[in-house]
Amino acid sequence: MSFIYSKLTSFLNIISDEFHKSFLFTTIFSIIAFIENQWVNSFFKSLYPNENFLSFIKKSSVLENHIFNPLVVLVVFAAFLALSLNSISESLTVTLIIASIFFFIGSAVLPRFFLNDMKSVLVFERRDIYSIGFCLILISIAFFFISIASVGGIPILKPSIRYLLKPAFTMPVFLIIPGTCILAGVYLKDFQDTIITRSQVRFRFLLLLIIDVAILLTLGYRTPILAALLLLIIIAYYGNIIAVWEVVLGGAIGVGAIIGIGYFRSIHELTVSTAIDPFYTLKSRADFTLHVLNLLDFIGGNFGVTHGKLLASSIPGSELGPRMFVGKLISWRTEVTVTPTLIGQMVADFGKVGVAFEMCFLGFILGIGFKIMKKTKNFFYIGLYALLLTYSILGVETGILDIQVLFYFAIAIFVYFTIILKSIFNK
Repeated sequence: MSFIYSKLTSFLNIISDEFHKSFLFTTIFSIIAFIENQWVNSFFKSLYPNENFLSFIKKSSVLENHIFNPLVVLVVFAAFLALSLNSISESLTVTLIIASIFFFIGSAVLPRFFLNDMKSVLVFERRDIYSIGFCLILISIAFFFISIASVGGIPILKPSIRYLLKPAFTMPVFLIIPGTCILAGVYLKDFQDTIITRSQVRFRFLLLLIIDVAILLTLGYRTPILAALLLLIIIAYYGNIIAVWEVVLGGAIGVGAIIGIGYFRSIHELTVSTAIDPFYTLKSRADFTLHVLNLLDFIGGNFGVTHGKLLASSIPGSELGPRMFVGKLISWRTEVTVTPTLIGQMVADFGKVGVAFEMCFLGFILGIGFKIMKKTKNFFYIGLYALLLTYSILGVETGILDIQVLFYFAIAIFVYFTIILKSIFNK
């Protein structure tokens, strides 16, 4: 595995170096450096509120230290349930209780038995990690233009053509999310090593977010935009780059973006009128998704009905994608995609037993990642944890079913278990 990693990073380093030497990128980075310098030395920056703005927020130890503890996933799930316009079944109530208990055990209890005397972790070179992130963003930008050309227009201005976008072209665009995560982690390391100032790293985080929003909003997507915002906030929070009040503000902006983009799209698609409450689109979406979960819980029972086929449908080349598979399960319709929530796949595949096991395992991955991040404060592990937690939070509605997201978790599992094994056998 180390041989493959070495060869891959050597190849990506060459690509990154060649692009950085090109006239186009030399010009782009010169312009960005000029803007960054103007930003850092701007008079208007002094008008921005300082760390002590809304200081009463810092008095809460939870907000100050534990906003992005793995248990935030349960908090978000509870808030999502509260949005529903209708009640859930007794059977689903039991399933949700099981999910919550075992996620708590996995994230808060089991990690206490591991890495208590951790002496070392896998170390990743700054240059290698930067090259990976840079190349991922290059691929994303290239496929962004291919996607626009393939539909002959801009989806955000003409929502109807959004449904003409081809997954083969749009999936690589989403690589901008891990690319952003990696570059943000690298900039955090530069800040930790005092190579750049706090103002510079904040500017670079903001620039990454602007690029992400410009690309993803143009294609008419809202969930990936929220992913970009959330992971940058998490990295900045644990890197001491932003204040607690900025985290709260960023969360509010994220929720507002979900409501606003969803409302805008619904009006243009004529599914709601301007007389409808903007919050109705969020409530109705939550209500529909929980109705789907009710059905999946009824179908799955205690031991499941699809026995892994739903999760396996995430693999490229499958006859149906996972969300189309869900549509077939609950209504025998394969032409629609249906979000099943975080535990929808679990209960459909393996029932309540599967929910217990998979939620415990998910909780453990997040819990051990949280512990490693807190112990090392290493830029790579902060970024990796931010990526996993971001998709776990978003998965509360959508589920963790996309092949690229499963790949991120697979990488994390390999890295975390390698560290655990090294800790055990090096005693």
